[in-house]
Amino acid sequence: MFKKVLIANRGEIAVRIIRACRELGIATVAVYSQADAESLHVLLADEAYCIGPYQSAKSYLHIPALISVALTSGADAIHPGYGFLSERADFVDICEEHHIKFIGPSSSAMRKMGDKATARETMEANKVPITPGLGIVDNTDKIRQFVKKVGYPIIIKATAGGGGKGMRIVRKDEELDDSFNLCRAEAQSAFANPEVYVEKFIENPRHIEVQILADSYGNVIHLGERDCSIQRRNQKLLEEAPSIAISKDIREKMGQAAINAAKSINYEGTGTIEFLLDESDPKNKKFYFMEMNTRVQVEHCVTEMISNIDIVKEQIRVAQGEKLSYSQKDVELKGHAIECRINAEDYERCFMPCPGKIEGYIAPGGFGTRIDSHVYPGYKIPPYYDSLVGKVICWGTDREEARKRMLRALNDYVITGIKTTIGFHKKILNNDNFISGDFNTSFIETNYPEVLSKK
Repeated sequence: MFKKVLIANRGEIAVRIIRACRELGIATVAVYSQADAESLHVLLADEAYCIGPYQSAKSYLHIPALISVALTSGADAIHPGYGFLSERADFVDICEEHHIKFIGPSSSAMRKMGDKATARETMEANKVPITPGLGIVDNTDKIRQFVKKVGYPIIIKATAGGGGKGMRIVRKDEELDDSFNLCRAEAQSAFANPEVYVEKFIENPRHIEVQILADSYGNVIHLGERDCSIQRRNQKLLEEAPSIAISKDIREKMGQAAINAAKSINYEGTGTIEFLLDESDPKNKKFYFMEMNTRVQVEHCVTEMISNIDIVKEQIRVAQGEKLSYSQKDVELKGHAIECRINAEDYERCFMPCPGKIEGYIAPGGFGTRIDSHVYPGYKIPPYYDSLVGKVICWGTDREEARKRMLRALNDYVITGIKTTIGFHKKILNNDNFISGDFNTSFIETNYPEVLSKK
């Protein structure tokens, strides 16, 4: 059993991990930048240490400071949360060198999945469906040869990418050279790695992901899928589970593909296999591997609501060397859940970040309603990090009940002093196409083009 866990993160996910540790009887250590001194995770943890100024590179990404605090405090494990160092294989290696358990997969598994081009090769070798594509390319001549076979559109992606960065869709030959160069430049700037790869672009797919849990004994289970198709420029806004676009047959095949993917790299912990669902032929839907996230996801909560399984606690138990608490036959998915990510943004001004002081704050409650947040009245949202205020997750016996419960919860949610995206989520939930389930990743562009262009 771990005696003390350091949480190498901030915000709502740090609070989420602290609560899970507390239920397991594990002491917690928070770290924070000078800008986060008043954040809720600092107030809740058993111990808290300032590790640097507001810049992430000098605080949350500063590995020597994190290791120093872990050793000083006597932490025997580090939970990375999501973002920051959660998918840095070198950080895993450094933790191991200092005899600190990294709560997540091995650095070997992370490297195989962290590099998107390598991940494609690994999936193809293990018979997981992938879109037609090329490995890492360093010139457009190879891409043009590929296009002769599959045609436009194609998508160029940073192999070290994530979060919607380092991507360019190319629809005609005249765009190729500029898109290729811009994508490489953005990849270098964002990830310090200019390498890119190419795939055939699937027009207007659904974005479906499968939650998996795995232990160090070779046991792997999946907890069903989440539909994450409601996005703005590849950034998820709303997620739900299960997906109404998935038949029982596809669900079983997708779940097994996710299990095969995890087993192929001896994966340990919680992870997500992301797929694109091609609905161009409604009678013959096809799914393709997109990438694996080797960490807990922001949207893990919707899966917890329908599975009644605490994913973070299970992740910690597995890291302690325990076997999974569940087999696949134990997994029973009930009802429907929807999650809305509430950000401090002005959606009427192209989602411009709106940091500032929260003057008033009343969180919704009631049956089937969950709030994951790190804010409170008087808290100042700093301008240096992600603008997430919190997540509202609502469960219902069916999708319509979950939708109506979410609308009720959002109407109850009071945040004053800053602008938020609550109003925009209400628009989505009342949209006829969303209500009918007739949507894909182009939903925002199709239904609300004005929010992407207003200044």
